[in-house]
Amino acid sequence: DTFFNDSDPMDLGGHGTHVAGTIGAVGNNGIGVVGVNHEVSIIACKFLDAGSGSTAGAIGCIDYITGLKNNGVNVRATNNSWGGGGFSQALQDSITAAGDADILFIAAAGNAGSDNDTVNNYPSNYDNDNVVAVASTTRTDGDSGYSYGLETVDLAAPGSAVVSTYLNDGYASLSGTSMATPHVTGVAALVWSINPGLSGLEMKQLLMDTGDANAWAEGRTVSGKRLNAFNALEAADPEPGFL
Repeated sequence: DTFFNDSDPMDLGGHGTHVAGTIGAVGNNGIGVVGVNHEVSIIACKFLDAGSGSTAGAIGCIDYITGLKNNGVNVRATNNSWGGGGFSQALQDSITAAGDADILFIAAAGNAGSDNDTVNNYPSNYDNDNVVAVASTTRTDGDSGYSYGLETVDLAAPGSAVVSTYLNDGYASLSGTSMATPHVTGVAALVWSINPGLSGLEMKQLLMDTGDANAWAEGRTVSGKRLNAFNALEAADPEPGFL
């Protein structure tokens, strides 16, 4: 926890708990909701106090995770459902170091409803190869009303009215690119579970290539597609027929 400078990263606002549930709420237990992964390991690093924080805190978290990777912890991706502030060379350098350690930096495109090609949204707008910028679609593949970018946003994923875990053992329906991003992170983790040999950049390309063509995302994202977990698993399966 780089906000309070202690070792207790427990969520105070509910946002992080919701995101974590989308990545990996336990499945097949008859309780609540299910995540993209029924079983997954997640490392929490908190730099926000129920919504507010600093770039220095974000850098501290990214560097902490990269340090774990460089010391043998098999971290493959970070989920970055946050944004704000202007360009920071120090923050970009931390993302670069994460990429050098083969960690994907999966980031929310933002909720302003603007074109990120012309209005920067950080951290998703950093041009590092290991950044995966995520837009949001509705459950009917329509426009969630959030940000996009033909050159700066890589793909879309469901982000409207997503039900997931929340504070005090509860559940909540939230919307935003923050909710779309963990779908991408979750699918990346699921794909790595069957093909751990894929590099971060190979994973990024696979997720973009295997999405479904989407009328809203076409012309508004690099891939023009909405995430498809099944297609990604099929394409990555080193021994076809795992299903």
